[in-house]
Amino acid sequence: MLLTSSKILGTPILSLEVGGAIGQVSDIIIDPDTLKAIAFRLTGGVVPRTGTNYLDTSSVREYSPYGMVIDSADEFISPDDVVKLSKVLQLNFSLIGLKVETKKHHKLGKVIDYTVTSDNFSVQQIIIKRPTIKSFVDSELTIHRREIVEITDYKVIVKDEEKVLKERAKKEDFVPNFVNPFRKTEQDYAPADNQTLADKDTE
Repeated sequence: MLLTSSKILGTPILSLEVGGAIGQVSDIIIDPDTLKAIAFRLTGGVVPRTGTNYLDTSSVREYSPYGMVIDSADEFISPDDVVKLSKVLQLNFSLIGLKVETKKHHKLGKVIDYTVTSDNFSVQQIIIKRPTIKSFVDSELTIHRREIVEITDYKVIVKDEEKVLKERAKKEDFVPNFVNPFRKTEQDYAPADNQTLADKDTE
């Protein structure tokens, strides 16, 4: 099942131990190297204001219509508990608000939302708000992650032109088929001529 990030925010955290809600999601922590949610920042309920106010996504037993089910508040962690989480938090990365353009520098808009799978919380689609002039025809554009060739702190670059993306979006069934197109350095961000980062991964 695909979930939008806007829907996940505010989702109750349900404890099997107490049989009810013990907090709610206030933020989604995305690892830009894998484009996957690795943790949720929590508020409310029994969640402390500081310290152990994060939940590793691997601790979620089930995503139900009522909330995310976990065993107990013992699943809550602090950034110091997980090295990966601490490093990602230091990046202060967010998909929301990033500019999106094609390899030929045609501007498509800005990311206003994204979808993740309910089983492992990997990002599958980014939802783009169109520029004012183009929004009269299409107010939003949805792009699958396999179209992405670069991602930086400021923008997302996709490999195909707008017309192609629209046609693919109509036919796309969005079955997860992840090939990691992301790199950690600016040098790695630069693919060879006529070759996408996804293509390099298959070599």
